[in-house]
Amino acid sequence: MKQPSEHDRRTVPRGLVAGAAAMAAALLAGGCGGGQRTGAGPVAGGRPAATEAARLPQATTATTVTGLPRDTAPFATNDGTVVHPRRPVPVSAEPGGQPVATLPDTQLGGPTWVPVVESRPGWRRVLLPSRPNRVTGWIPDTPGALDTARSTQVVRVDIGDRRLTIEDAGRRVGAWTVAVGAAKTPTPTGRTFLLASLAPAKPTFSPLILPVGAHSDTLDTFGGGPGTVAFHGWPDASVFGKAVTHGCVRVPKDALARLAKVPLGSPVIVTA
Repeated sequence: MKQPSEHDRRTVPRGLVAGAAAMAAALLAGGCGGGQRTGAGPVAGGRPAATEAARLPQATTATTVTGLPRDTAPFATNDGTVVHPRRPVPVSAEPGGQPVATLPDTQLGGPTWVPVVESRPGWRRVLLPSRPNRVTGWIPDTPGALDTARSTQVVRVDIGDRRLTIEDAGRRVGAWTVAVGAAKTPTPTGRTFLLASLAPAKPTFSPLILPVGAHSDTLDTFGGGPGTVAFHGWPDASVFGKAVTHGCVRVPKDALARLAKVPLGSPVIVTA
């Protein structure tokens, strides 16, 4: 089974760092709680032709997709299976159904790795990075369409205890006190995944930003970003242990360094 390369797991291609850094700046400017919702609904009629498929909304962190099922086990962990589309693939509400979106092969300047939550012959149901939170969709697992790997790592965030834990093969490898969303801008709970790794060219608050596939439930537009929740560092250690953010999880320096080793697509479980 092919494993993601170290480059695929954690880094942004050099030629795309500028764009990724701009996204990182938008995330930090709004405390990772901003952006205006975009996207479109399903296309009516039969299975779209190639030109029509190109007009389908892309399932990215910047879009809202409709007509797709929500995650039915929001606090479960999968078996670690993650997939990367080698090219953009259609997303349907059920295996063989009419495509309502397209999952691109890249996200935020890096490869798209998403966790598999259900499998059927020739099909994979995956968590998507779009709004609404915990939206899922079926993508075809045809020969040559997907790279498949398995991550042994799980990131857990306990909102009540303000605690971040990383597990590898069921063994805890680290735990830290962190800062979470404030009462009016809470960190969304449920199952999501590590979406990307961004290294701002001129870091202000954090040398690394790790967006996940979830968004603020209370902020649609803030700071110019799409409201993506992320892990990132913070220069003032006094925030750790408090509920003070716009939805992101601020972590100590050593926690950020360990999170940087978690493969993209790995599950992130946030509980209250």
